[in-house]
Amino acid sequence: MFIYKRCSCKVNPGKYDFTDKQVLGLEEKLKLLGVKARLELLLMLKEGPHCVCDLMTHTNLSQSLISHHLSDLASAGFIQSKKEGKFVEYELTDKGEKLINTLRELDD
Repeated sequence: MFIYKRCSCKVNPGKYDFTDKQVLGLEEKLKLLGVKARLELLLMLKEGPHCVCDLMTHTNLSQSLISHHLSDLASAGFIQSKKEGKFVEYELTDKGEKLINTLRELDD
């Protein structure tokens, strides 16, 4: 039996521009972004800093669920928090801004 080899690239299977660790990290970030509520929170933060109580008024989510999502987004480096008086405000990081811009390009 004769097998045709059509691929002429020199890349060995599993040897790309990303390490296995990087691919796993990307997989985790994509899973994180696969939740509608998290995407909505990121888009709201694109408009400027918000505290949890503000985000509650813009969504139908509970305080604890919003806090959980914000914690996940902060762990991924997409948002950061800063204390303003007795409130904690959340805002996009540079990485979060880049993410929103990339998502806009994907939507075109």
